[in-house]
Amino acid sequence: MSIKQSEIKRITTNTLQSMKQHGEKISMLTAYDFSMAGIFDEAGIDVILVGDSASNVMAGHETTLPITLDQMIYHAQSVIRACQRCLVIVDLPFGSYQGNSKEALNSSIRIMKEAGAHGIKLEGGEEVCESIKRITGAGVPVMGHLGLTPQSIYKFGTYAVRAKEEEEAEILLHNARALENAGCFSLVLEKIPASLGAEVSAQLKIPVIGIGAGMHVDGQVLVMHDMLGLTKDFSPRFLRRYLNLHEEITGATKKYIQDIKSKDFPNESEQY
Repeated sequence: MSIKQSEIKRITTNTLQSMKQHGEKISMLTAYDFSMAGIFDEAGIDVILVGDSASNVMAGHETTLPITLDQMIYHAQSVIRACQRCLVIVDLPFGSYQGNSKEALNSSIRIMKEAGAHGIKLEGGEEVCESIKRITGAGVPVMGHLGLTPQSIYKFGTYAVRAKEEEEAEILLHNARALENAGCFSLVLEKIPASLGAEVSAQLKIPVIGIGAGMHVDGQVLVMHDMLGLTKDFSPRFLRRYLNLHEEITGATKKYIQDIKSKDFPNESEQY
């Protein structure tokens, strides 16, 4: 039995839980601005993540670390204004929650109050459980994130697949259970073996959303720019490009320039 999408007026954390129980896969994309978020929402996406990947794809930084809480709130405000149906989750950026649970709560409250978000996402396992309990205790939904955690890139030194060895896989399973027990409503697993993704999804009651975690999790998420082919040099195995906008936009821009130079644009019907 699947949920009738037309009957859903607003996706909530409870909706995602019901989707897992009914075997309905969850669709999730990142977005950072009003126009794209509106298109995704109208198309029927279940969840939009205002990701700290904005640091890479919007600002051009090498990592996710430089983006600030104020910048995340700005992007989140833009996305929220466009969304009528989907659940909007916002990443807590690096440095806004690792210090202590009080700082984590204050950052989360700012995102909820100033952006109107529906929940936050943070990276880490058992070490962030105190913060998760404090945030959820204040009524803010929390999505966890395990596996490849981009905010810890300098710690690991590589974007390679995580938890391939049994010891690290056991630690990940332990952390996944800890996040669920701490109150997370959902969990993102990034770049881990498909068999481990399936095991985590089977063990947890909360929805597990994968990015490079195989087909047997409860949903999938991709970065908008990757899915639409705006990025051309990033081609991990888990990425399926549904468009090649880099090529399309380049072609359109060249034609626009050509039409101006040749005095074809604007023509008689395109002026007052």
